[in-house]
Amino acid sequence: MRSISSRISVMSGEGALSVFARAKELEAQGRSIIHLELGEPDFHPGASVIESAQKALAAGKDRYCAVNGLPALKQEIAAYLDRTRNIKVAAENVVVAPGCKLSLFQSMMALLEPGDEVLYPDPGFPGYASISLGLGAVPVPFTLSARNQLQPDLAEVAAKITPRTRMLLTNSPGNPTGTVYTDAVQRGLAELAVKHDLWVLSDEIYARIIYGNEYLSMLRYPGMAERTLIIDGFSKSFAMTGWRLGYTVAPPEVVPALGMMVVNTYTCVAEFTQYAAIEALRDRENNTVRMVGEFARRRDQFARDLNRVPGFRCVPPDGAFYAWVDITGTGISAEELCRILLEDAGVAAIPGAAFGAAGKDFIRFSFASSTATLQEAVERIQKVSSAWQGTAVVR
Repeated sequence: MRSISSRISVMSGEGALSVFARAKELEAQGRSIIHLELGEPDFHPGASVIESAQKALAAGKDRYCAVNGLPALKQEIAAYLDRTRNIKVAAENVVVAPGCKLSLFQSMMALLEPGDEVLYPDPGFPGYASISLGLGAVPVPFTLSARNQLQPDLAEVAAKITPRTRMLLTNSPGNPTGTVYTDAVQRGLAELAVKHDLWVLSDEIYARIIYGNEYLSMLRYPGMAERTLIIDGFSKSFAMTGWRLGYTVAPPEVVPALGMMVVNTYTCVAEFTQYAAIEALRDRENNTVRMVGEFARRRDQFARDLNRVPGFRCVPPDGAFYAWVDITGTGISAEELCRILLEDAGVAAIPGAAFGAAGKDFIRFSFASSTATLQEAVERIQKVSSAWQGTAVVR
């Protein structure tokens, strides 16, 4: 009898997309839903970016093009990383993809063998473990604990390295916690990677969305240039989620392997969107800085408001646009709480366990929505908080 590949059965979906699907069902029934489940900025690309795409289409830039990305875009990415992260990369080491997920997938596929162990943050982006399992590798989580300010514990990471460990995944600023790894932590991770000869995948998709600190890429540390792959893209920092544009910066010996996967999968990224991406990176209208400034204001206000909800505890994040809320004080599970919020209050949020076992006592809200929307969401949450106030834990 015909069957589906076993690799599919070990992979997992995303909690955000599951909640989104249920929220859309409720909307179809006429319910008012405030969507705080998806990590999607409520901004749009600047006018010059749209105009660049339109001009490219009008000029016939809708053909097959360079497999690893337009040379002009790769050069612009290299200049952008130098300007915004103080790292030097060669344009020929950039591989453009239709979204960061595919960049992540093809990088892991190029470097992992069945049975290899992959260290990744928990809580963290669900794709890290899912892709590892789908490739026959073994995901090994290291905990981001509130006791450690949601920073990786270097001693724990070191203790989990075995002869089979091949890759270390880092994500700073992180999803779902908003954690920005400290210089000391990143330096320690880099030293472990060098000592044990590990590949490092540095997921830097939120690198520009950071509040009050200089961003430090993993590529800046000694010994990392030959072992680090940066995963980044345009969805978050440039509000281009539906454009599906991502890229990998890889060591020279890895680039041909990534190119081989491009040839065998998507062939090339849509040409006209790459011209728009060049304009986005130049950011002549200063759209990213203005957007991040607005996120900072929302972060401060939303965290204050959430901390007034009985049983909620929210530490403002240092990066990204997620509120990671400790709900142990409510006395009920995160899953039940999110059910109440969605079904009774019309507010969509994600239970923390969707991001790993270490997130079981948390829920995640995205604050990539307007201030007015966030204020209404908290008002709705306050109205249904009576459902758990009788069981709330005093701290």
